[in-house]
Amino acid sequence: MRAARLIKMVLLLQSRPSMTAAALAAELEVSERTVARDALALSEAGVPVYAARGRAGGYRLVGGYRTRLTGLARGEAEALFLSGLPGALRDMGLADAASAARLKVSAALLPSLRDAHESATRRFHLDAPGWYQEPETPELLPPVAEAVWDDRRLSARYRRGDGTEVERRLEPYGLVLKAGVWYVCARSGSVVRTYRVDRFTAVEAAGERFDRDPDFELSAFWEERSAEFARSLLRAEVVLRLSPAGADRLPHVTDRGAAGEALASAVRDGDDDRVTVRLRVESEEVALGQLLGLGADAEVLAPAALRERFAATARGLAALYS
Repeated sequence: MRAARLIKMVLLLQSRPSMTAAALAAELEVSERTVARDALALSEAGVPVYAARGRAGGYRLVGGYRTRLTGLARGEAEALFLSGLPGALRDMGLADAASAARLKVSAALLPSLRDAHESATRRFHLDAPGWYQEPETPELLPPVAEAVWDDRRLSARYRRGDGTEVERRLEPYGLVLKAGVWYVCARSGSVVRTYRVDRFTAVEAAGERFDRDPDFELSAFWEERSAEFARSLLRAEVVLRLSPAGADRLPHVTDRGAAGEALASAVRDGDDDRVTVRLRVESEEVALGQLLGLGADAEVLAPAALRERFAATARGLAALYS
């Protein structure tokens, strides 16, 4: 533990002209007294750490000293490619590896470029969860992530959507963070499926590794399966008459793909500038909430029950605002 801290201290001093004891203590998560002891230990080991006293004092390396400890370990290199996702790194237990990787890269850069990381983080930030959502980190995410990195099989208990629990023997291929929710894409038997990490009630890494399919591409798999999932939700159909304004706004109030398909096969109503479309929706209840946003620019023609619900809503609004 101390050896790792000493290495980190050298890399911090190598990447900056000088650092105060307070700054080093904050970075290393130790006391200033421990910083002083570590600096003395480094000096005795031949690392030229110089301590300047006074208000403008601090620690620095003398004579342009350069360490050769900047080679990235495999875990650090992998974490570095995820460094734009600080929250995700923390959730998976990789924050320390990413921090060490950034330090090594910073120490290896020219002095004029060592503020590149700070400059970038001041200007760009990724906030993955959607609005009005309080993301929760699944308790079992770190062991699942570790199995993904190591290509190790998992024995897991999984809670289905109906509440029943099943046991699964999984080969975890990859993790996906979608709108604040973690998913793992894993092979079970001969099929790769998607599981919500927050529905695992128990996971245990098996001792043996599995052979990863070299043709599996996580991004392509997720894109295909998420599109299939979105289509599977659209189990009902409504018939609409839309004004030009309603047609323009339809993709903004309902599923964009379904709206595109509906508008592509739209039928114009004679000399009227309105068009009739068949739109796939999740349910009549969902369609009511979505299409009310179009107001008088959309008229529901079918099904009759949904048309009557729109009429009843319109009567209620008219009475309220009369």
